[in-house]
Amino acid sequence: MAELRYNPLLDDWTMVSANRQNRPHMPKNDCPFCPGSGKVPDTYDVYLYHNDFPVLSASPPEPDHVGGGLYKTRAAIGKCEVVLYSPDHQATIPDLSKSHMRKLVDLWTETFIELDQHPDHQYVMVFENRGEEVGVTMPHPHGQIYAYPFIPLKVRTELDNCRKYYEQSGRNLFDDMIAEEQRFKKRVILENEHFIAFIPFFTDYPYGVFIVSKENKLAFSDFTEEEKTALGTMIQDIVGGMDMMFSRLFPYMMAAHVRPSNGENVNDYYRFHIEFYPPLRNKDKLKYNASSETAGWAAANPTKVEDNAHFLRDSVQKYQEKRRVVDE
Repeated sequence: MAELRYNPLLDDWTMVSANRQNRPHMPKNDCPFCPGSGKVPDTYDVYLYHNDFPVLSASPPEPDHVGGGLYKTRAAIGKCEVVLYSPDHQATIPDLSKSHMRKLVDLWTETFIELDQHPDHQYVMVFENRGEEVGVTMPHPHGQIYAYPFIPLKVRTELDNCRKYYEQSGRNLFDDMIAEEQRFKKRVILENEHFIAFIPFFTDYPYGVFIVSKENKLAFSDFTEEEKTALGTMIQDIVGGMDMMFSRLFPYMMAAHVRPSNGENVNDYYRFHIEFYPPLRNKDKLKYNASSETAGWAAANPTKVEDNAHFLRDSVQKYQEKRRVVDE
């Protein structure tokens, strides 16, 4: 059973997919994403794998007859793709070569363009879940791409507030966020010609980095060849720095926020950005969302962002130095 159920309190849709309870925890000596499994090519660099347990699909079943009145249901039409980063079972984003990382960005871009063009898709999100702490059951390095038949509520809220800011000020909110972070400096982690990475003033995650396009670009399909390379390098540097902070694989949720796929013109007030949601607040302690945060969406950060940014910035520099030595 897979369907969408309408939440009238939030004007949002809940994706329901009972078959996802059957997702396997990967056996230690058996990985379907490794060459030789029979489920992927014997040789590949990056690979698009069709999800075995999709919550959204091109030909979904009819919803169950359990709704009525204000309880509406919809067919869970859409797409759920898995993006394999490497045939190497242990190689995560910081371990990839620069050219390999560029192939990953290209695959994100190609898949985004394909899914973005489908008339049933309202929003396409590229994302990654990393680490057991965020529920990962398949440790082989991979991310995912979902094409939704609606705009997710958080993105819709961002769009609404960015539009309001533009109507009131005549300015793009992301331009002003970038200007303030550049002025203050202490929350900036990394910057290149095309992107800036910082832990926002307002984040509720101790290491909740944003990577934001400096130019008014709205999706992967807008980037030049140079920008795609710069984006890949910045993602590697940020994740590599995260891993070096506590000398361990750093768990996170990461998602790219792009324009909607429904033709809505958001060019003046929105911006491509990537958001990280890492649950660690130190090496062995998780940042949990408790009752106030979950029930009221009342964000709370148990740490000081400026201190975290200093720690992560130093760790990114150490990762960059390590990469320079390896690359030489």
